[in-house]
Amino acid sequence: MAGLLLLILGSAMGVIYSKYQSRLLFVEIQQQERELDRYEVEWGQLQLELTTLAEENRVEQIARDKLKLVMPERDKFIYLKP
Repeated sequence: MAGLLLLILGSAMGVIYSKYQSRLLFVEIQQQERELDRYEVEWGQLQLELTTLAEENRVEQIARDKLKLVMPERDKFIYLKP
């Protein structure tokens, strides 16, 4: 009878430990999912920023304002054939 009681207690402790580990893993999964959501939001923001910074008119405006570049006249263009 004592052996059966020990077996039941051991089994109960195994179930408790298993449930505890399961909860720990569940909490970690939730944390990783929240972090993934944050990264996805940040990725979207970076894509939007990249699109904004790479717009042709913005690049042209910065070239004119900060670098003092001017568009050459049409007769000054040189076309290269591949």
